Amino acid sequence: MATAPPEPAALRTIETRSIEWVPETERHGRVWHQSPLWFLGNFQYFTIALGFIGPSLGLALGWSILAGTLGILAGTVFMAFHAAQGPTLGLPQMIQSRAQFGYRGVVVPLAATLFTYMAFNVADQVLLSQGLEGTFGWSAEVVAVVCSGGAGLLAIYGHDWVHRIFRLLLLISLPLMTLVTLGVLLGEAGGQAPAQDLGFAWAAFFAQFSAAAAYNITYAPYVSDYSRYLPKGTPARKIIASVFFGAAGSAIWLIALGSWLAVELGAADGLVGLQTAGNETIDGLGDLAAFFSAAALAATMGMNAYGGTLSVLTGVDSVRGIRPTRRARVITVIVLTVGWYVIARSIASDAVSTVFASLTLMLYLLVPWTATNLVDFFFVRRGHYSIPDLFKPRGIYGAWAWRGLAAYGAGFAAQVPFMVLPDLGGWSYTGPLAEQISGVDVAWIVGLSVSATVYLALSRSLDVRAEERVIEHEDEPAIAEAADERGMAVPA
Repeated sequence: MATAPPEPAALRTIETRSIEWVPETERHGRVWHQSPLWFLGNFQYFTIALGFIGPSLGLALGWSILAGTLGILAGTVFMAFHAAQGPTLGLPQMIQSRAQFGYRGVVVPLAATLFTYMAFNVADQVLLSQGLEGTFGWSAEVVAVVCSGGAGLLAIYGHDWVHRIFRLLLLISLPLMTLVTLGVLLGEAGGQAPAQDLGFAWAAFFAQFSAAAAYNITYAPYVSDYSRYLPKGTPARKIIASVFFGAAGSAIWLIALGSWLAVELGAADGLVGLQTAGNETIDGLGDLAAFFSAAALAATMGMNAYGGTLSVLTGVDSVRGIRPTRRARVITVIVLTVGWYVIARSIASDAVSTVFASLTLMLYLLVPWTATNLVDFFFVRRGHYSIPDLFKPRGIYGAWAWRGLAAYGAGFAAQVPFMVLPDLGGWSYTGPLAEQISGVDVAWIVGLSVSATVYLALSRSLDVRAEERVIEHEDEPAIAEAADERGMAVPA
């Protein structure tokens, strides 16, 4: 019998798995790898632009930094706790969400997460095109093609390559950004009195706070995608801490730097401001810092594309069972890449307004999901799930799990009267209750509280003990056998 020709070396390094369960024999990596991954995930140009939101609304430098810091700390708490789910289950984040929403019902939060991935990469492409055109005079069209293509390629190579590239970029960009920051602190980076009078307003403070909180909350749907290869016995508190300090530390740093660039340097673009401040400190430093900050953002686009691909495949599998081959993952990455590229090229908004609008919408859509998911994992089912049943439309979690869907719907509906949507192509919305509190945006806090409370109350009728009796008879061989029946046991 003829044997298949050996696979080219370049293809052998492409990740073979996608939405299937990862057996213990394939688990690898260390907890500390999570910190540099998420540190660099926020250690880029997007985060600097986030610091421009408060000043653009008239908020003074100190208040902008405080609002950004508090928002990051609040958002990262929810994000980091999702990391514990990866090692426990060895599954992508949204596959696990079938337990709360049902095998088919998970398409509801999946639509929200797919919007998040696409919105992030649309905003990222706008930022990179405008920023690199402003700093180096490069063609915005060429930048968009190269960055989107590179991000798609990184997503195709997958999990391990994302970790490797992120650690490499962090080693390069960390000393550069440290020097720029020292230049700011020592008064060597330039600066002048603000061109406008800035002060304090609750609406502006909460806009900066909510945007910062949204920044890390919107990472929640794919935190466990990057922790699912860790050994099952990984201590939850260690991985939560690793993700928290990585994601929060860099974000707080660069939001503060972005606010300073907007206020003291009068920069209209974060990348241009970074270049100017760096070159004022040391000749050529700003050019290097700006380039590698942009490179880190392009790599983050690859991370988003990877998570978006897993969400799409989960959604397709929830409607019609599929064998999640490497080929399917590659095709999905390519389709998503073309999608965000076309959308981004059609947007005429400036970078800061694009970032603000994207984050606001993502926050409203994801908050009801993260509240439901975390309450289920930590308080209702306490990390005990039947992995085979997560791949069965008629399993113990059902096709449509009404408790999770009701909690999501209640949380989203509760947000509507409190929403403050920024300008979107000439259209904006401020809810009637938001108008009563001077446009202060507390919608996501309301949605978070309502979804968590509703799901916890509805889960009182859930027979968790019956589920646990099913799980007690499961072990790795049984899970592998069930995966083999679904065509998910052996990567292809």
